[in-house]
Amino acid sequence: MRFPSLLRLTAAAAFLLTVAYANQPVSAAEGAVTIPPPAMDRVNGEGTQTAVLAGGCFWGVQGVFQHTKGVVSAVSGYAGGAKNTAEYETVGTGRTGHAESVQIKFDPTQISFGKLLQIYFSVVHDPTQLNRQGPDTGTQYRSTIFVVNDEQQKVAEAYIDQLNAAKVYPKPIVTTIETGKIFFPAEDYHQDYLTLHPYQPYIAYNDIPKVENLKRMFADTYRDKPVLVRDAKATN
Repeated sequence: MRFPSLLRLTAAAAFLLTVAYANQPVSAAEGAVTIPPPAMDRVNGEGTQTAVLAGGCFWGVQGVFQHTKGVVSAVSGYAGGAKNTAEYETVGTGRTGHAESVQIKFDPTQISFGKLLQIYFSVVHDPTQLNRQGPDTGTQYRSTIFVVNDEQQKVAEAYIDQLNAAKVYPKPIVTTIETGKIFFPAEDYHQDYLTLHPYQPYIAYNDIPKVENLKRMFADTYRDKPVLVRDAKATN
């Protein structure tokens, strides 16, 4: 669980807490798993396309995809529930149907939907954890692919079957596929959170390692300068 009181820590205070976190067991941070690419993939298409993925706290999910080549934008938000409950404190009750999610706009000539899923299943989160990720628990942290069309659904279903058959994880994948759900952007203070608060203890311990794993395991796909929500707003 993340504590709102930690969201506005000074860099110095956050650093001290990060040192304290460093003394915690290494198993508390999620690891990465080397997995094969999807046998079925969406490798063509024109114009910017959209994917919506949920895999625990949206800070880390957004941070990873902001460092992924071919991603035009990555916005933290909520999907799975109604518009009037798409608000952080309400979603945090776990009773809204929403999951903390990230809407990813991507250029299909640079990266495919299947490649996004490979990163999602490999370094973003542990798809075998049911209704939780790391220290966060509740249905709002579930592993879900909110597909936007039939083709995405086919690719996602086939990839989950492929990974389960290959037994790349010690337990079955529990990731769900949900259709027809609307994405709602989260509050401004949640956007670009990993980049703006790298020393915040939760980020430093749980999420920075995910970006480092992206750089190490998907070097050809990694970009050092993230694509940020604030930059997009500044140009509009």
